[in-house]
Amino acid sequence: MTDKSETLLDAALNHVPFDGWSDDSLRAAARDLGMDMAHAKALFPRGGVDLALAYHKRGDAQMLARLAASDLHDLRFRDRIATAVRLRIEACEDRELVRRGTTLFALPPYAADGARAIWGTADRIWTALGDTSQDVNWYTKRATLSGVYSATVLFWLGDDSTGAQATWSFLDRRIDDVMQFERVKAAANRNPLLRTVLAGPRAVLSCIKAPSPDLRDTLPGYSRPTPPAQG
Repeated sequence: MTDKSETLLDAALNHVPFDGWSDDSLRAAARDLGMDMAHAKALFPRGGVDLALAYHKRGDAQMLARLAASDLHDLRFRDRIATAVRLRIEACEDRELVRRGTTLFALPPYAADGARAIWGTADRIWTALGDTSQDVNWYTKRATLSGVYSATVLFWLGDDSTGAQATWSFLDRRIDDVMQFERVKAAANRNPLLRTVLAGPRAVLSCIKAPSPDLRDTLPGYSRPTPPAQG
């Protein structure tokens, strides 16, 4: 985002708890800054939904910065994933901002935007942790983590435990569930009969490749940047 976009987003955060991620919040933020609404709309063409997406991407950036500064060397990989998800949730400044976003992205017109945002978060986590998948696993890893992240956020929104400890325990259980599934897959790979039965489906799946970087903006979690305002 540009500096003006960041400033306008900061101003909008004061209004979102009352007016939601809406044009009303954008209008109020522009008024606070003495900015013309036409200029505000040029920065956030779809109004509230673009504000919400910008806030989500800001949280992703903060998570990545904290993740890069963390020493994960001695952690198991499942704990690295848990740490990344926890850092992402801790990047949220106010639960009400997230709750308002959840409400917005539950609406049919914006459900796809919400799904892309969550997929983008999962992809950034996997990429930051060094994922090198080039096959169907590229997609399954991100889809699975998207589910874990979404469920944990929803739990966190209703968590009143000290230090959100109930949320972190919930997160650990969800990741344990995923790891148990991976262990079942590994056992299946060691079973000669199952390897034979699954040979056909695996041959089909082997044709699926991870997208090249120049095509990722056509996938969930990516969107082409809004052209800068002219004049």
